[in-house]
Parts: sequence; C-alpha cells; structure tokens
Amino acid sequence: MNGLSEPSKDGRFGDFGGRFVPETLVPACLELEQAFHEAWTDTSFRAELTRLQRDYAGRPSILTECHNLSRQLGIRLILKREDLNHTGSHKINNVLGQALLAKRMGKKRFIAETGAGQHGVASATAAALLGLDCKVYMGAVDVERQALNVFRMRLLGAEVEAAQSGSRTLKDAVNEAMRDWVASVEHSYYCIGSVMGPHPYPYMVRQFQSVIGDEARQQVRELTGGDPDVVTACVGGGSNAIGIFSGFVDTHARLVGVEPAGGAAVGRGVPGVVHGMKSFLLQNEEGQVLEAHSISAGLDYPGVGPEHSYLASIRRAEYPSVTDAEVIAGFQLLSRSEGIIPALECAHVVAWIAREAHAMQGQTVLMNLSGRGDKDVAQMMTLLGPALDAARQ
Repeated sequence: MNGLSEPSKDGRFGDFGGRFVPETLVPACLELEQAFHEAWTDTSFRAELTRLQRDYAGRPSILTECHNLSRQLGIRLILKREDLNHTGSHKINNVLGQALLAKRMGKKRFIAETGAGQHGVASATAAALLGLDCKVYMGAVDVERQALNVFRMRLLGAEVEAAQSGSRTLKDAVNEAMRDWVASVEHSYYCIGSVMGPHPYPYMVRQFQSVIGDEARQQVRELTGGDPDVVTACVGGGSNAIGIFSGFVDTHARLVGVEPAGGAAVGRGVPGVVHGMKSFLLQNEEGQVLEAHSISAGLDYPGVGPEHSYLASIRRAEYPSVTDAEVIAGFQLLSRSEGIIPALECAHVVAWIAREAHAMQGQTVLMNLSGRGDKDVAQMMTLLGPALDAARQ
C-alpha cells in the first residue's frame, strides 16, 4: 500500500540521496542493498518481522481521538500512538527489521547512533533479543540530558560511548558510528536510526517504517469514513514522518513535517552532502556544516532525509518550523488536555497544530505521536518545575 516512489538504481529521490561514501564502504553498501532486497522479497523474513512487530513490539498501534483538544482548537485531532510501542517510540519498527537483517547477513555486532536515546534503546533491545553485541554512539551533550536512556541502554547490555567532538550531539554521534563501521565492516552491522545516510539506508528505513502509514490509512478510513485533511509529524532525520506520509502521499491529504527552528534543514538549508547522502543541509558559504539546535535531542541534526528533500522540492510536503518556547507550550498543552505526555520531538507538532488551528477549522488532522515523554521529564522538570510550584502556591 506504500504510495511513495522507489529510488533510482543509484539510490536517488530526484536530485537527492545517492551514495557518498569512502571506497572502503562501497562494497558494504552494495552487500547491504542486495541483502535487504532479498530479505524484503522473502515471505519468511517478512512473516518473522510481522510476528515480532505484533508479539514483541505490540503492533498495530492504536488511534486516539483528542476530544478535549479538538473542541479547544476547532479541529478533529487524531493521534497515531507510536508512543505505545515497546521501548516507547517508532524506532523499534526499523530496528527489529535491521536486527533481523544483521542476523541474516551473519553479522555479530550491532552499531548504532542516537540523539534522544530512543533509537539507542531500541537497538540495545533488539540486540539483546537476537543475541548481538551492541555499541551505541551518543553525543556527550545528549548523554547528560538523556541520562535515563543511557542507563536503559547499559541495562540492556549495550556499550555506550560519548562523542566528544564538534557540538557533541547527534551529528557527531553519526560521525563516530560511521568511523567504527569503516574499521569493522566485516563483522559489524551499522543500524542507522533514520531515513538518512548512503543508499540503501533511506529507502530501507522508510520501508520498515511504512507499517505506520499502512496501519493509519486503514484505521482512519474505518474511523472517519475517509482520509484525513492533514497528516503531520516531527522531522529531524525524518523516519517517523516518512513512515506515516507513506500511507497518504497518494491521497489529497496535506503532508506537514514540523522542524525545530534551530535545525530547520528544509526551511533554511541548501543542497549539500553529509553522512553519505545529498540532501538539504545547514551549511555556510564555504560548505562547512552549521550546528543545529533544538530543545529536543532527537531533532538536533543539521540535515534531513533525502526523500523529505525530494517531497519538499516537488511541493508534495511542507516543512514549517517552531521555536523552543512553542515546543514547551505544546508539551504542556497535550499533557493537560488529554493526559498524554509527548516526547519533546512530538511537542513540536502539537505546537504547530495549536499555532495553525485557526486555518484548519473543521478539518481532520492526523498526528503521528512517535514517542512518549518519559525520557524528557527530568529535563522539563528543571524548566517547568519552579513555575508549576509557584502556580500551586
């Protein structure tokens, strides 16, 4: 049912994507491309993935109507509840697929990068389940602000290494993970967490995440009798957004990917090459990558998946941005209106919906709630705790 187009033979979506890697990694990418193609067309592989998604991750994820917030905003807001998956986000969809692929390829070691920690937790979880050694690279800044997820990864048996270079955030964790892969490619599998990197990763991760859109399309039609007017999700690398967009790209639905104002690669970037792909990228006139900023560790990335760049270039999807202050307000709004604490990544989408609701009156808005906010509570407690205490007094 996936309505998104196939990439070209060299892994491009229009002018974006490709495979920009050192010669030492070209054979590894080609090996991975062939292995994924064989696995994806193998009914036994797909059946095992479906079984794990159902019996281990808890799929299908449900829809939740936000009756209180809908009345307040004048829209019909429906959430796709990826936050209810095992490990707390959409990341498990992709990681289970890649972990099965690693086993199929005979790899013993699982490498991952992570920003907010959700992909790292999912990778450590799948590695524990399938008997793989796991190493997760995480920016030193993110290690501090996501200490709970660091502990979860270590509890699950993964080694976590803090990236100390550059901005010490997600970009730098990706750099370290790719260096590791270059040095250990014969026995290691690099599990990229989003629709980014060299081909076949953007396509492969999209296929693993398309389960979100496939489910949501059927569920929304059963609930409402038709397709939503708006389908929206947060965008850093963009895997949760491309996952839900895949179910609606061939409908009339407006596709909206919400970026952080300090990391708006589509909104403020220009075409460039980073981490093995050509895509929109924050860079200066000399081509140096600029530092991204977001209150959310998971969106703190200067680039975006190449398929999102393509969808933006053909005007099929739009990519507005919101500020950190709006995100904090959105985080509180969903919590207080519906009793659902969103991940800070998802609070970007709540913020955009609240800001633009006046222009969507009476419309049905489907939001991908890609992660729950447990991981962000300590961070938000330092920001909101004093104000909440003062209000209580």
